[in-house]
Amino acid sequence: MSFNLSSRLAERRAAHLYRQRPLLESPQGVRVVVDGQPLLAFCNNDYLGLASHPAVIEAFAEGARRWGVGGGASHLVVGHSQPHHELEEALAEFTGRPRALLMSSGYMANLGAVTALAGQGDTVLEDRLNHASLLDAGLLSGARFSRYLHNDMNSLASRLDKSQGNTLVITDGVFSMDGDLAELPGVCAVAAERGGWVMVDDAHGFGCLGNNGGGIVEHYGLSVEQVPVLIGTLGKAFGTAGAFVAGSEELIETLIQFARPYIYTTSQPPAVACATLRSLQLLQGEHWRRERLAQLIAQFRIGVADIGLELMNSPTPIQPILVGSSERAMALSAALREQGILVTAIRPPTVPRGTARLRVTLSAAHSEDDVNQLLDALKRAVAQLPVTQSSEAHDA
Repeated sequence: MSFNLSSRLAERRAAHLYRQRPLLESPQGVRVVVDGQPLLAFCNNDYLGLASHPAVIEAFAEGARRWGVGGGASHLVVGHSQPHHELEEALAEFTGRPRALLMSSGYMANLGAVTALAGQGDTVLEDRLNHASLLDAGLLSGARFSRYLHNDMNSLASRLDKSQGNTLVITDGVFSMDGDLAELPGVCAVAAERGGWVMVDDAHGFGCLGNNGGGIVEHYGLSVEQVPVLIGTLGKAFGTAGAFVAGSEELIETLIQFARPYIYTTSQPPAVACATLRSLQLLQGEHWRRERLAQLIAQFRIGVADIGLELMNSPTPIQPILVGSSERAMALSAALREQGILVTAIRPPTVPRGTARLRVTLSAAHSEDDVNQLLDALKRAVAQLPVTQSSEAHDA
C-alpha cells in the first residue's frame, strides 16, 4: 500500500484551497517584486516598517562582521553569544519582567513553553481561535487539552471548573486572522479565581499596542502576576527574526532546563540579535510609527465601509475583509493583483469554512496615498466580480 498523494492534492485544488509560494524578488517592504511583478503589498507583518530599515541592516552587517554568521551550537553548549544575552536583558526591561529567554522562532517558543510547563495529569485550556502553534503545543504537551469559545469567559470558567492538575490558560494577544484583541483582563480574572496560570502569545501586539509598544499586557496595564508567561515574536513589528519568552526568574530557569525546542536547537545567528537590539531602540524611540499606523487603520476602515464590504472588528494593523467563499476570496485577490496590489486570500483550514477573507495588513511604511490606491482597487475588483461567485458552496 502506498500513500495516495495525488488524490489529496487534487481534492485541495478542486476546493480552491491549493496553496502556492509567491517568489519574493526584492527586499521586504510595502513595494515589492513578486514573481517578476512590481506590487504594492498589503500582506506582510512588518507593521512598523523596520524589516529593511537602513540602521537595522547596518546593525546586522556589523554583527556579522564581529560575531560571524552561524550560532554554532545550542545555547547550553557554546551558542549563547553576548548579543543574545544583551538582547534578552533588553527584552526583559522592555516588558518590565525579571528575565527573558530568546528562542529561534515563535512556533518553537510556544511549543517550548507549553510542553515545559504542562504534562500528563495537567490541563491546557486555549481560545478556539488561537494560532496553530499554540494548538499544536497543547496537543503535544500530553496534558488534558480543551478549547473554550472565543473570548467567552463563561466558556472558560466552565472548563476551568473541570480542570485537573496544574492548569495553563493560553490565548493569543491579537488574533492573527481576525485582528481582534483578547479579553485579557477577563481571562486573567477568571483564571485567578480558579488557580490557573495565564500565558499570552502577543506575536501581533508587540510594537503596535500600548503607549510604548509593549503590547497587549501594557495596553491593559496587567502585571507579571496576572500574566506569568508572555511570548513575543521578533519577525513582525520588530522586523527581524526569532521570538522570546518573558517572565519570572523561576519561569526562565524552568524553560532553560525543560523546554526541549530550546535545549536542542542551534542558537540564532548573533547578527540577528544585533539587528533586533537596534530595531528595539527604533521601536521605543520613534513613536510616530505607531501614530501613523493608527491613522492608516482609521482611514482604511472608513474607506472599506464606504465601499460596502464587511470588515471584522479589529483595531490593529490586521484588517480582514470577510468574503465568505474561498472562490470569491481568490477572485478578489487575483483582481487586486491585476491592478498591482498584493493582498492574500485566507481560506480554510486556516479559518473556519464560510469565512474566507482578504487579510489586509497595514504598515507604518505605507502612505495615505497607498491606502487610497488599495481602496480604489478594491472598489473596482468588487464591481468586476460575477454575482454567482458570492456562493459559499465551495467551503461547504
